[in-house]
Amino acid sequence: MFKRFFSFIKFQFSKEKEFYNVIKKITGVFPLNLYYYKLAFLHSSLMLKDNNGFPLNNQRLEFLGDAVLGTTIALDLFIKFPDKNEGFLTIIRSRIVSRKNMNNIAINMGLNNLIQSIPPNKLNDTHIPGDTLEALIGAIYFDLGSKTAQKFIRKKILSEMIDLNEILRTNTNFKSHLIEWAQKYKYEIHYITEEFSNPLHNRKYFTAKVFVNDNLYGEGKGNSKKEAQQNAACKAFEVITSKHPKQQHNLFIKT
Repeated sequence: MFKRFFSFIKFQFSKEKEFYNVIKKITGVFPLNLYYYKLAFLHSSLMLKDNNGFPLNNQRLEFLGDAVLGTTIALDLFIKFPDKNEGFLTIIRSRIVSRKNMNNIAINMGLNNLIQSIPPNKLNDTHIPGDTLEALIGAIYFDLGSKTAQKFIRKKILSEMIDLNEILRTNTNFKSHLIEWAQKYKYEIHYITEEFSNPLHNRKYFTAKVFVNDNLYGEGKGNSKKEAQQNAACKAFEVITSKHPKQQHNLFIKT
């Protein structure tokens, strides 16, 4: 606490006062090392390098922040819905961290005004704001630790920016949207579904694998073929998010 207080006082008398206060206002935290926060807003399109020749951009912080965000939300959903299965939790988490959600949150926070990229305009039509938000989470984590990063996620994102009831009301047909995505970008998809028996509980369950151009994109299980395939399609969209960020379908979980 004292360290953060003295940090606040120090930055009020430095050239970095304005940036410090902007970060504090947006995040609600008291930064100790502004370097990480500045790095969070440097897009790779700038092609910057540090003194050792390594890339100087926010991609590594984005990687870290994405992991912290996903883990925090997974933990909260796990506690909030003790009676729901893995497929349900995965779907709700995917909707919360959807690219459109993350972009909207980043823009509403004003992060787009701080992002440095080439070209510097039309950021709202890209995934850059959402990526920057994840990088900012990474900066907070690296600067102030996991508890502060999780507090920022829960207060500034989950509480103030996410309507969980609206997300729960959304009935997303992942299988249908996966077909639309595949048709739009000329991919071929197929499922392999298997039936199993659980002798301990005397009931059946199903597993499904979905392939895009013969590459495994998702696996899921459920009490019916339909549920297993829906869960597999949901998993596939998580892969699509990382492999094909420019091809994310407007209709599926990125809503």
